[in-house]
Amino acid sequence: MRLLIAIFAAITAFAADPPPRIVYTKSFPGSTPAFVSITVERDGRVIYKEAVDDENPIKLQLAPADADAIFATVEKLDRFKRPLESGLKVANMGAKTFRFEQGREVHETKFNYTVDQDGALLADWFERVIETEQLFINLERAVRFDKLGVNQALLRLEAWWDRKRIVAERQFLPLLDRVRKNESYLHMARERAEVLAAVFRGEAPKSTQ
Repeated sequence: MRLLIAIFAAITAFAADPPPRIVYTKSFPGSTPAFVSITVERDGRVIYKEAVDDENPIKLQLAPADADAIFATVEKLDRFKRPLESGLKVANMGAKTFRFEQGREVHETKFNYTVDQDGALLADWFERVIETEQLFINLERAVRFDKLGVNQALLRLEAWWDRKRIVAERQFLPLLDRVRKNESYLHMARERAEVLAAVFRGEAPKSTQ
């Protein structure tokens, strides 16, 4: 009987323990954007904000393997229980914070620059998120208000993809499909959108040459 009670208590405690999340913030006045907040849930859901009170955040979904890799890196960093700031005299690169949350367990570390390999890797991943969402915002704006500028926005997206800087590329598919199916956009833009949509879906793309 005692064993059953102990097992039930353990199961209840486990079930009550919420999944972990990571929150990254960066404040860098004078840059674009000047502030970002990126929340990553354990199931891969991501919320991207450019203001603390952002009423229209961007939501995206990571592939399970990508979410696993991010949280594995967080474990290597001891869930941010230890400092990451290098202490070196370097230029201001923005005030950054890594925060780990899981129920009552909360740890965070702040830094400008780190020489920790895993810390730098994680910081670069968040920079990729920022770069990706800037491209998303620019493409969305062009699709809605500047049809002649869509091809240039797609060229930039293609360049960043070639540099392996894009995160959660499937978030672009609704925009790419809108462009490739609509003859009101330039032919070259529709062709490029079709290629990128195929690549982002994992299909064999047509050549844009």
